[in-house]
Parts: sequence; C-alpha cells; structure tokens
Amino acid sequence: MKQFRQVAWAMGLALLTMPASAQQSSTQGVLVELFTSQGCSSCPPADALLKELSKQEGVIALALHVDYWDYIGWQDTFAQEKFTKRQRRYAAARKDNMVYTPQMIVAGSARVKGHDGAEAAAEIAAARTLVDLTLMRSGEDVVISATPRSAISGDFVVDMVRYRPQATVRIERGENEGREIAYHNIVTQWENLGHWSGQGVLNMRARAAGEAPVVVIIQRKGPAEVVASAVLK
Repeated sequence: MKQFRQVAWAMGLALLTMPASAQQSSTQGVLVELFTSQGCSSCPPADALLKELSKQEGVIALALHVDYWDYIGWQDTFAQEKFTKRQRRYAAARKDNMVYTPQMIVAGSARVKGHDGAEAAAEIAAARTLVDLTLMRSGEDVVISATPRSAISGDFVVDMVRYRPQATVRIERGENEGREIAYHNIVTQWENLGHWSGQGVLNMRARAAGEAPVVVIIQRKGPAEVVASAVLK
C-alpha cells in the first residue's frame, strides 16, 4: 500500500509539473466549412451565422475564403486558391454544375446555403462520428490518435488546419464597399498529413509550433464524408 501511495504521489507530481501546453486536451465536433468571400454581398449573414456556430459545443466551424470573386474589384485579404480548389473538388465529387458563395458543407457531405441556420442546424444534428480522435500538444508537435468506433475501411485523408479566431476588415471596394465586417475562425493553413486505411489505431505526430488553434480532420477521399474532426486550442 505504501508503495502504491508513492507511485500515485509521483504521478500526481508529474502532472503538476508538466508544461500547461502538454496537459491540453482536444474536443471533437461536427465539421462545418463555410466557403465565403469578402467580395460577396450575400456572404455577411453567413459570416455572422458561422460566428454563432463557432460558439456551439460539438461544432467545429471554419471559414475558407475563396478567390473567385476578387475580379469584382476587391481582393479578399484571407482568400487562398487552395480553398477555391477544395470547393471545386467538393462540387466535382457530387457532379455539381457550379460553386457559389456562401456555401456551407457539413461533415463533408451535406451542402447548405451559407445563411440558412435552420438547415445547417438540422444537418449538424444528423451528422455522425465514426472515429474517436484525440490531439495532444508535445513540445512543438501535435500527437494524433484515432480509433474506429466500429469496423470501417477505405482511403481516408488526414489533414491538419490552422485558423485565426477573429479579425475585422473594412471593405473598400466591390459589392461590400464601405462595410466593416467581423470574420471568425478564418483558415490560414491547410496541410495534408497522410492517408489512413481505417484499420486499427492511427498514431501520428505533426509539427504545429505556436499556440494557434489546431484542427485535425479525417475524411474519406473525394473529398467526402468526414468521419472525425477535433480541435485543440
């Protein structure tokens, strides 16, 4: 008994002296991707909805700014060509004839008009999680562990996302000229870490220096269904 108390005391001391960043744990949630643009007059209501979704427990809401409205006269300060390509890949996977903003994609499957809060809520409630996913900081790395809840198989893509929690931009030209708009969970980096078959336990490490929030997404190749997503803040 004395030896057990000594071991327990040592474990408790180790936790107390462990760096705070190493003690952080992640939370899983339903992934919501909003494809938006500062140059789109229909987007501000969707941007506001994303803000509300970002506050909800069990939701991981991300804004991906596309660049195909830049020609109107205002260059989106957050837009990246890779986000436009991602939206086009979603369209191609479903044989959709076009892309548009604002568009939400929930859990990699459901397509929702970006300002439709009721439909977004319904799709979030219907989404399922097939994999338990945990993230942990270890120095400048993120340690990723994933375990299927039941038997699954396929070609799954493992991605890591960094985002900026909030920024306000004054739009000086284009359809939103003169407006000052607050944006939330603005994706700044999207990196592919590799692939997974869905068999057994997935264990990975990825460099993620700094304290910016990190999201890891496990998604069927397509892009298609998101089987797990988790955020580490």
